[in-house]
Amino acid sequence: MSHSSAWQISVWVALPYLALGIFVVGHVWRWRYDQFGWTSRSTQLQERKLLKWGSPIFHYGTFAAIAGHVIGVLIPERWTRAIGIPESAYINLFGPGYDYRTTVAPWFRGLFSGSPDVSAITGAPIVYQVHAASAWLIWALWPFSRLVHAWSAPLWYLWRPYIVYRSRRAARPAEPGTSGRRWRRIGVPY
Repeated sequence: MSHSSAWQISVWVALPYLALGIFVVGHVWRWRYDQFGWTSRSTQLQERKLLKWGSPIFHYGTFAAIAGHVIGVLIPERWTRAIGIPESAYINLFGPGYDYRTTVAPWFRGLFSGSPDVSAITGAPIVYQVHAASAWLIWALWPFSRLVHAWSAPLWYLWRPYIVYRSRRAARPAEPGTSGRRWRRIGVPY
């Protein structure tokens, strides 16, 4: 780390620690001051038919991506090799030729041991550097977005029955003693 520039240390050491701090403190703040905004309710941005299929596919895909990152970045290469996972199981963005598990992964694990290898991440292709820096920005923004719903949905949520989405337009209640609408004069009680 002694040969690293101030810019590299800012991006590859300070930004991750700052993002993690914001992540933790931001969640505590959000829980204390905005519990009711901490929800897993749908925003219904998609129409109902698409939401029925899109929401589960999106969430299962997200879980698969997280699992892939955990296996590829957090678990050392020698461990996966020891249990029989071949190197070919790690499909690279650009095909064979760059092994992120020898540069990006040790830098990332070094953040948690207090000794990040800045030269390892700065030697990685720019697409990996942008990916890593963007991830820290997402972690910093997480507590202030709807991503907090990840902590409020119990595991059974994945297998819950379908949700019936209703229109936001409130129906006018029927008048007492009638089976529906009817005209009445103004000022006359029900």
